[in-house]
Amino acid sequence: MKLYAKTISATLPDWASVVTKSADLFEIEINDEHPDFQSLLEELETEIEPGTFGVKAENLCSRLGIEMSNPNLYQLVEQAQTLISLIAMHPDYKQLLELGYQPDLNIADASTALIYLQWELERNQEGEKGKG
Repeated sequence: MKLYAKTISATLPDWASVVTKSADLFEIEINDEHPDFQSLLEELETEIEPGTFGVKAENLCSRLGIEMSNPNLYQLVEQAQTLISLIAMHPDYKQLLELGYQPDLNIADASTALIYLQWELERNQEGEKGKG
């Protein structure tokens, strides 16, 4: 399991380690099978909604002393576009298509949806500039 954080505590538990670090982002790998991590999950587990139990990311991050990264929506859309392009070019995906994989919605549909979202974000950003 991976988490992406803006800040981390000086010491992480032995089941968590920093994989990469850039100027504004830490990539943290968590050994989610480690017994100490499992007991922490049991301790933090709450009823998220009626009948659904789990651990809220904010509670886990608070316990670990990390602040989650919260990139802006435009950055997320750009990252998603990149991932979709990588999926479309991946040999395993191409093989699925050759074997007859025909989803109702495809990679091009996902890419188009993200383009529309980008346009809307840009349009709203221009509108905000016009108000100032």
